[in-house]
Amino acid sequence: MTDTVRILGIDPGSRLTGFGIVDCEGPNAAYVASGTIRSVEGDFPSRLKLIYRAVAEIVEEHRPQVVSVESVFMHKNASSALKLGHARSAAICATFSLELEVVEYAPREIKQAIVGTGAATKEQVQHMIVNLLNLDGAPSADAADALAAALCHANQRRLNSNTGHTVRLEGTK
Repeated sequence: MTDTVRILGIDPGSRLTGFGIVDCEGPNAAYVASGTIRSVEGDFPSRLKLIYRAVAEIVEEHRPQVVSVESVFMHKNASSALKLGHARSAAICATFSLELEVVEYAPREIKQAIVGTGAATKEQVQHMIVNLLNLDGAPSADAADALAAALCHANQRRLNSNTGHTVRLEGTK
């Protein structure tokens, strides 16, 4: 009998942070919850505190075993990349109370795993999330990206268990 693993996916952002939770048992994934943490008000440290507290509440409520987070990609300007990195760090640090395994995937790797192309649009990711998780409606773009991060890790776990060793998609670490 296969154990169920609960995965929390996080799509970090300094103003909108998506989260998505799936339960995985063997090849099957079931939707648990998703949403968006809105941190648009106040100064930057206050917004980081909001992200931290919201993710901590999500972790406490849903008790995932693994956190799959989108890695930082290079933005057009360094300031945006730094802010994204800070938001990502606030979200990751909020999971430390349960000493969870934290894995990261590049945005292109997540899209490749879910849509079949690393250049997929947000709408394509949303469409595939609805289909893969049999949802009645599309989650927000940020929540869909977070669910995609969780499903990407579920796929990676399945691939690794089938081969008996760690395999990563082409072009990744």
